[in-house]
Amino acid sequence: MERDRFQVIGGVRLHGKVAVGGAKNSALKLMALALLAEGTTVIENVPAILDVEIMDELLTRLGCEVEHDFGAKKVSIRVPAQLQHRADYDLVRKMRASINVLGPLVARCGQAEVALPGGDAIGPRGLDFHVSGLERLGAQIKVEHGFVIASAPDGLRGADIYLEFPSVGATENLVTAAVLARGVTTIDNAAREPEIIDICQMLISMGAIIDGVGTHTLHISGVANMKPVVHTVVPDRVIAGTWAIAAVMTRGDIEIQNAVSEHLTIPLEKLVEAGATITAQDHGLRVVMHDRPRAVDVSTLPYPGFPTDLQPMIIAMNSIANGSAMVTENVFEGRFMFVNEMIRLGADIKTDGHHAIVHGRERLSAAPVTATDIRAGAALILAGLVSDGETIVEDAFHLDRGYPNFAEDLRSLGAEVNRI
Repeated sequence: MERDRFQVIGGVRLHGKVAVGGAKNSALKLMALALLAEGTTVIENVPAILDVEIMDELLTRLGCEVEHDFGAKKVSIRVPAQLQHRADYDLVRKMRASINVLGPLVARCGQAEVALPGGDAIGPRGLDFHVSGLERLGAQIKVEHGFVIASAPDGLRGADIYLEFPSVGATENLVTAAVLARGVTTIDNAAREPEIIDICQMLISMGAIIDGVGTHTLHISGVANMKPVVHTVVPDRVIAGTWAIAAVMTRGDIEIQNAVSEHLTIPLEKLVEAGATITAQDHGLRVVMHDRPRAVDVSTLPYPGFPTDLQPMIIAMNSIANGSAMVTENVFEGRFMFVNEMIRLGADIKTDGHHAIVHGRERLSAAPVTATDIRAGAALILAGLVSDGETIVEDAFHLDRGYPNFAEDLRSLGAEVNRI
């Protein structure tokens, strides 16, 4: 079966305005939160991406009635009094965010069976922190036949939990479980990404009691029940960062509407270091680049550090920059899988463990390449924009999972990009 691909013609300077929609990494988790409250919860500013459609189907199988208005970017989720509690592999394997139903199901139903997740091929991401944290809350958990099976017939109870690593997924699952637990739960070394703040704010509007939002220590006082709400998804900082890097790579001028510069402090500092001029605007920012970028060293870290989801794009930028740079991946060990595809485009990159040394070249050489995950696909398309001819990026479906209307947005900025 043939798959869609992107055709990218290099040599165009991107110029114009582009709007950033709701964050994929928040919207999917907010949809899962709806399971905590009987009634109809409405999520607004939802991106029109494949992963959201997968979550629609997963919630439907759990017994919800889901209405998705793509034009209005809104999802309405009617949650019944009695939920199903099994999330099957055929959906979970397509999207790692499916694991986010685990916490709400255990808290609401006292049981959950969730298939071990799939998603992007960027290295192993174990569920140890999820499991140990839920066990601290009183859940009994085992892994059988490819499923995480959790039960808490007497309900969950508050506990003190320390995360050895500020895992976003574990923080999300544990917070959503703790809001209905008896007593007080403390999560120390919690993740504090903007998407975590977004989730906590929605939980609070649903009736949760959470202190310390935006810090490494969360205190959750359990409540008896939650209520449905209307909530708007925070803008997608990764897509905003992708457009900012695209402007720098193509020596362009892009106004990024709805971007929240405070969510991108370190990435924007790195782009200024590379030579860009970045101006804050009402409801967004503008990135202007006139010359070849300077190479910049980057180390990925949990927020507020440089986000791992922008690492492939910064490698693409360094591949055409003036000078050499080291990019260190500290979050997902498989993030360098796409480097071989960059080398096919003529990039001079050598990897050693979790380090990549990138020697910049004036221009890349067009070639057929394959996207290995969402962010790698975006980076390869940006690399195609600064290559000398036609680049074909295979497996366009990866981009569909995270970037709504990517080709259309690029064309609106002057790029020659087509889906074929």
